[in-house]
Amino acid sequence: MRVAIAGAGAVGRSIAVELLENGHEVLLIDKNPNSISVERVPTAEWLLADACEITSLDEAALQHCHVVIAATGDDKVNLVVSLLAKTEYGVPRVVARVNNPKNEWLFNESWGVDVAVSTPRLMSALVEEAVSVGDLVRLMRFSQGNANLVELTLAEDAELAGTRVGDVSWPVDTALVTVIRGGRVLVPTREDTLEGGDELLFVAAQEREEELELLLSAGAGAQ
Repeated sequence: MRVAIAGAGAVGRSIAVELLENGHEVLLIDKNPNSISVERVPTAEWLLADACEITSLDEAALQHCHVVIAATGDDKVNLVVSLLAKTEYGVPRVVARVNNPKNEWLFNESWGVDVAVSTPRLMSALVEEAVSVGDLVRLMRFSQGNANLVELTLAEDAELAGTRVGDVSWPVDTALVTVIRGGRVLVPTREDTLEGGDELLFVAAQEREEELELLLSAGAGAQ
């Protein structure tokens, strides 16, 4: 998979290293000469250019990229890069970094964003997740479909503890994607049983979050 990353700062470089280790092709783009540190990520391609300029994106051959990641420290730049990537080059997947949580509402499909990642929100969510049992924590928002990645740790006394996944009447537009149990990551099947202490990750429509939390909270049972 070919991935272009706009923004070769610490965030962009870290993403590039992870992707390269997983066997992907990576192009780092930045207009600041001081950010072009080839020696830090020598196996990546580098381009000194303004990612908000069509001529630069033509040079980057963005039309051949499977994913574009707008990872600069400027929300305005990230929005412009996302819009150009999606509308001018038809990039299938556009991921954008949100620096200021107040701007998060802008990062949606209207601006070409498929996935918006807010670092401040994610950090606060991880803090909540570490101390909250029985409370739904929103980890990430997906622009398409108005869906979120949410997490809830099932309380030991939750009525769903001991219930098979396939026997639970989950809310519509909700999917249980992962169960983390005792340090193991499990892909749940209909026959698997939920246990108290399970960390459950869902992709759910935003309007279904309250219903999902009620279902999973202590005292709520399978329906």
